[in-house]
Amino acid sequence: MKDKGVNSNLATAIRTVVVVIMSWGMVFLTNTQSGITGISKKSWIFLILSGLATGASWLCYYRALQIGETSKVVPVDKLSVVITLLLAFVFLHEEFTVKSFIGCVLIGTGTLIMVI
Repeated sequence: MKDKGVNSNLATAIRTVVVVIMSWGMVFLTNTQSGITGISKKSWIFLILSGLATGASWLCYYRALQIGETSKVVPVDKLSVVITLLLAFVFLHEEFTVKSFIGCVLIGTGTLIMVI
């Protein structure tokens, strides 16, 4: 049963606070906080853009869960695996193997079957 009483933006904010605490906890636990000064400007830009994309993704995901059927929202979210593999191939020039292709086709087909 869905909890319609929790606003999707509030849920995202709570989740984000937990992620921030856990992430910084790991940084201090592994004593890697000094590495922050060695991050290049280009890496900062990509990290910030990635954070904005992640935040937007979470907001959309929780809103979709709030207004849609979970059995249709979650499979569509998993298409991010396919998108990531394609972007890695195009921009990072990673090898796109037969296994990767079959995996993408299966995930795409499974998603389509779930949302129909």
